[in-house]
Parts: sequence; C-alpha cells; structure tokens
Amino acid sequence: MTFLVPYDATDLADAALERAADFGRLTRTSVEAMTVVPRGDREFATERDLLAPDETYDYELLVDRLRERVDAVAPEATFCHVAVGRYAPTGTVANRLRSRAREDDVSVVFVGSENAGRYVASLSSVGQSVAASTAYDVYVVRHEGPTEAFDLDGRSGR
Repeated sequence: MTFLVPYDATDLADAALERAADFGRLTRTSVEAMTVVPRGDREFATERDLLAPDETYDYELLVDRLRERVDAVAPEATFCHVAVGRYAPTGTVANRLRSRAREDDVSVVFVGSENAGRYVASLSSVGQSVAASTAYDVYVVRHEGPTEAFDLDGRSGR
C-alpha cells in the first residue's frame, strides 16, 4: 500500500505531501511524491522558484531541485518524476499520475487544490482527472498551514 502525492512544488503540494507523510507515519504506509515535469517549460520552473529568471533551463537541475523540495518537506517520502512535452495537455499529465497509481497499488492520492469546494469537479483539471478514478481514495488538501499529527493511540502528537 502506498500514498501518492502529485507534486508540482506549490505551497499546496507541499501541504499535501506533509499530510501524506503524517498519515504515512501513523499507518506505516509508504509515501511517494510524483512530479510530471514539462520539458523546456521555463515558466513552470520559475513560477515555483526552481530556477532563477536568469538561470539557464536544465532539466536535470530542475529534477534535482524538485527532489530537494520533497526531501525538505517529507524526508521519508520517495520521489519520482516523468517528463512530458512542454505543451502536454492536462489529460496526459493525469494519465501519467493514474498509471503510476495503478503500478504502485496506491490506496490514497493526496491532492493539493486551492479551489476545491463542496464538489470534486471544482478541482483543477489535472486534479479532477486524477480524483475521478475509483481505484483509490482521494484526500483533498485545501489549506497550506500545518496540521496536527496523531499518534497511534489517537492522542494529539508531534
């Protein structure tokens, strides 16, 4: 059993990864952060502070920095990535995430979404596509702030 976090280096992705790590420790479940990296998409990298505006685009450097961000948030999580074309449609990104979820026998996907309301359909298009699968449960993270972890006896902890 594995928890999967679609990771795009945003604050909400960090929060989703943190929640998954908390639940992973509680349930002794492995956590995997997966990034679908658009090759050559400088805007993706600079918007997430993974490359400086004057820095040369380097795919491997970008992946290394994503791995470092994941390690900083959840050192126990594994990190994987897959490249897609710069203009890959959201369906391609979602398909890669769902495929990974099937391969890794994922039980819960932790999705960070600032616009998740009462309906899952209000998630971003990638989140909506990933959440539509019935092969796993979906935990939607809407707040960036820290959560309180619980120990195995159910008491508040950290």
